[in-house]
Amino acid sequence: MIAWLRRFGAFWYDFVVGDDWRVALGVVIALALTYILSTATSIPSWWVLPVAVAILLTLSLRRAIQPKGGAKVER
Repeated sequence: MIAWLRRFGAFWYDFVVGDDWRVALGVVIALALTYILSTATSIPSWWVLPVAVAILLTLSLRRAIQPKGGAKVER
């Protein structure tokens, strides 16, 4: 039973975090901000997740296309 629970937890960790823990953390922060805005204020919160997705996608793609040595890409 313990081995099954460990495999189940490892599956969900790999599924949620995947290749980039920064994106997973960004989604959690965006969901928390959406919840806080929707419950604690009268500010509409529908816009938080689309903005977060656009920002996280841009940052993730920027990291993915950078050379592995850390050198900057010349344009």
